[in-house]
Amino acid sequence: MSAVERWLHRDRLLWGAAIGGVLLLAFLLRIWGNGHGLPYAYNSDENAHFVTRAIGLFGHGWDPNYYVNPPAYTYVVHLVLAAWYGGRVDVSNSFAADPTQIWTIARTVSALLGTLAVWLLYLAASRLVDRRVGLLSAGIFAVAFLPVFYSKLALNDVPTLAGVCLALWGAAGILRDGRLRDYVWAGLGLGLAAATKYTGGIVLLPILAAAGAQFAVAGGRSGALRGISLVGVLALVSFVVANPYAVLDFASFWDGLTHQADASGDAAGKLGLTQDSGYLYYLWSFGWGLGWVPLVFAVGGAVRLCFDERRLVWMLVPGLVLFVLFMGSQERYFGRWLMPVFPFVCILAAYAAIELADWLGARAAALRPTFVAAAIVLLCGQGVVYSLHSGMVLSREDTRNIAREWMVANVPAGTKIVVEPVVPDAWAQDIGNPSPIISNGNRWNKYPLSRSLIDPKTGEQVQPPGVIVNIEDFERVLRPELIDLFEQQEYCWVVVGSTQRGRAEVEPEEVPFALAYYRELERRSKVAYAVSPYAKGKGPVDFNFDWTFNFYPLAYNRPGPTMTIYRLQGGQCAEGRGTPR
Repeated sequence: MSAVERWLHRDRLLWGAAIGGVLLLAFLLRIWGNGHGLPYAYNSDENAHFVTRAIGLFGHGWDPNYYVNPPAYTYVVHLVLAAWYGGRVDVSNSFAADPTQIWTIARTVSALLGTLAVWLLYLAASRLVDRRVGLLSAGIFAVAFLPVFYSKLALNDVPTLAGVCLALWGAAGILRDGRLRDYVWAGLGLGLAAATKYTGGIVLLPILAAAGAQFAVAGGRSGALRGISLVGVLALVSFVVANPYAVLDFASFWDGLTHQADASGDAAGKLGLTQDSGYLYYLWSFGWGLGWVPLVFAVGGAVRLCFDERRLVWMLVPGLVLFVLFMGSQERYFGRWLMPVFPFVCILAAYAAIELADWLGARAAALRPTFVAAAIVLLCGQGVVYSLHSGMVLSREDTRNIAREWMVANVPAGTKIVVEPVVPDAWAQDIGNPSPIISNGNRWNKYPLSRSLIDPKTGEQVQPPGVIVNIEDFERVLRPELIDLFEQQEYCWVVVGSTQRGRAEVEPEEVPFALAYYRELERRSKVAYAVSPYAKGKGPVDFNFDWTFNFYPLAYNRPGPTMTIYRLQGGQCAEGRGTPR
């Protein structure tokens, strides 16, 4: 082996070790605390959408019977569970006895796909620029708060990033080399991204920009046309393979897609959304979800590339801008919805940082390593701090579990209780050991809050049996007179969670009766037990549909809302009453 070959071999080993370390860090951050809340899945989307449907496939075939979200991640979880348990019976028995392992497996799949996305981003950025930019891009992505936090949930947001980054890698190859295999990877990544989460299709724009650059090269027109045709075919094929009932049951697929679009544009029922501008909300979300320094550097990277290589601007900037404009024009905003364009921002930020380090290093060569180290700290520091904090918070017991443990110890089985919709229905039951006292197997007799004689849309009284009330509308049907009803019917224990009450408190003009209800509850009861998620002397954090549920602020010490258990004092709940007879 020649000296040059030895140097190249050592160089490859060093870069391999570096990205290996980044990937190890990324995976450890993503699985730390991924057992939070279990055996209960407290995130309502996680509890409703993917894992339960993956289990359902064992009973009725591959049709998910649900298209609001595409099923690629559901299918992956189903296949992993099939390999782990062997079939329907063992999966069903395990989920019924104790779902902890199944939820952990599904969350770990999300973490693995999130780590894969980090590696693919490294490959994409290395091909677009160089390995330094690739490694720094991967580092920013590895520690950024939102990708780390949502890797700990069995949702499709993070798995989508694997398809996005695969497509970006293919697009980078198209731009640099224009080989047929690059178009193949781009098409496969595009189809898989869109089949995991519809908004993952934004990666089409970088692919088109890369193909357009090849089209403009002398002699590249025919290759670009063949290549982009191949991208279209492979994207369609991979999308259909991962979402076959988009074709087999197109009407249902279209209804689901339309429902998703309508939900994004309907803020009327989302009590607690106080933001006036989606554009400002998403700019703010970039700052805490990815990092303020990466955001600023990304702007600088876009400007610098206008002078260095405008083709990269066309690849990375239009898709990013259009995505934010589209999402910001909706009426409902969630920081995690930004994640499909995080890889774009990471590359732009890393490019600016490396360029700045090189510029400073040219003027003080001895300090070049210091400048590079400073760039790493600046761009990754915020993510490291908040992702480590997230791991610590989620590794501690959830307030809802703590409240339940107190209830088990202090509220006898069969007691009538009122529980706000801050916990799943299974919370009232001893998992794997249904109670013979109550017909539905619950440990306690829950008041049916899911049905009301008040229409949440109009506030008017309706005839029995009333209307179904979802979690979004719960605060709209609260009235002070409910306290009288609770006391008359011996529902003496009332469990309140700040994730519900907070919705009313940030929009008091929308639900004045709800606030009156809480005041009446406090007046006519005593607090039997309360548990807070905040560190001593910290909090509370004002209600927000991101920070309230992802525990980003450093004030949080454990996951969950503030849980308060009240004991009513009047009527049938007077001292000595309100327990099973």
